[in-house]
Amino acid sequence: MALRINDTIPDLTVETDQGTLSLHDWIGDSWAILFSHPKDFTPVCTTEFGAVAQLADEWDKRGTKVMGISVDSVEDHKKWKGDIESFAGSKAGFPIIADKGLEVAKAFDMLPAEAYLPDSPTPADSATVRSVFIIGPDKKLKLMMTYPMTIGRNFAEVLRALDALQATYNVPLAAPANWVPGDDVIVALSLNDEQAEEKYGALDKKLPYLRFAKSPS
Repeated sequence: MALRINDTIPDLTVETDQGTLSLHDWIGDSWAILFSHPKDFTPVCTTEFGAVAQLADEWDKRGTKVMGISVDSVEDHKKWKGDIESFAGSKAGFPIIADKGLEVAKAFDMLPAEAYLPDSPTPADSATVRSVFIIGPDKKLKLMMTYPMTIGRNFAEVLRALDALQATYNVPLAAPANWVPGDDVIVALSLNDEQAEEKYGALDKKLPYLRFAKSPS
């Protein structure tokens, strides 16, 4: 069955360029992002890993760990990081899973169950292994997005989505379209007007079912 929003992610033991890790232990009490790529030493992926490396301080500010996934070997990952760091001008301090057997790709529903890699795979053989998964401290999947091989991911949007998830985590709030930190938030209909105002202050009522409040700090 496909992995769905609010499913607990599988607690896989994975091989990375930073050693053997359990996904649940690695996440701990943090937020986490898994971002996957078809193959090492490919152009769009190199720009994306570089973007992730450049955002190291932003991930830290948000208490978020990041981990890459690719189907190549640990040794390839270590060599590729040299290219990533040269291109990005930043240290790629995050681990990269060596998913040579496609265990992670299949567990996260990035490839069909019957998928396999030939002896000399090309990026096309693992083209759909190109996704982002944001995972909460409760080890549950909060957001996922998948891109085609020709379009580099917008990590400003990944940051924005992470901010929105954290701002609305376990509280009766939602983020409207194009929300960024500091913007008003939507109050859930589980609270009536009186309850909402008691909890969040004056409401900006656009419609009976669309009520905005100042974003809590």
